[in-house]
Amino acid sequence: MERVSTGIEELDRKLIGGYPVNKATLITGVAGSGKTIFGIHFIHRNCVEGRKCLMIATEETPEDILYQAEILGHDIKPYYESGQLSIENIFESRSESIGQTRYGFKPESLDIELPNLIELIRDGTECLVIDNLGTFALRVSQKRLRDQFDGLNYLVRKKGCTTLLIMDESAHNLTHQLAEYSVYGSIRLLVKENAYLGKMERYLCIPKMRSTPISPDMSIFEITSKGIKIHEPKGGSLVE
Repeated sequence: MERVSTGIEELDRKLIGGYPVNKATLITGVAGSGKTIFGIHFIHRNCVEGRKCLMIATEETPEDILYQAEILGHDIKPYYESGQLSIENIFESRSESIGQTRYGFKPESLDIELPNLIELIRDGTECLVIDNLGTFALRVSQKRLRDQFDGLNYLVRKKGCTTLLIMDESAHNLTHQLAEYSVYGSIRLLVKENAYLGKMERYLCIPKMRSTPISPDMSIFEITSKGIKIHEPKGGSLVE
């Protein structure tokens, strides 16, 4: 199966080359676990490799995303300015356009139809990040949400996009983790205490990645001035 780089060398090795092409991968995690940064790595690497990229942002402005990428050593501003990277700013639309219908919002619920996001994807887009899907899951029935996830996944595949879907852990759990059933693969990020060291650490696990031999073990990672660093022992395999 063809792969697209995640933008993180150690994760590429773990996934036998990267995210499966033209498939959707879900990243979930608590606040501060690094979800958006995984998206920035993916976008930056594929912009560098010449692919047309799109980020649909629901919780941050384009300026926030560009700044965060720059301080992590993954400057995506040149690609944004050239048009190779587009950032659709649903964050401000969500804040300012309550009651309007352009993005499907309803005043009583701030609800959005997930498949409608396909209208924001320009022809030729190869790599897509949607951050954060938790926004769309508010006050939606389980059946409707599952139908919308299935519909979105079908449509982005039809568009030819390799897609990274980001969802906060609270919304993921409140919706009974339905999103994991629709996607091709999933990555979970955790922040928890290392009882041996007495400090908080970030962990990554991959519970699902079709057509990929994966280990269920957790890996420790850090967010550094150069982005994500997943630790490996001297033997070369990722640590638990």
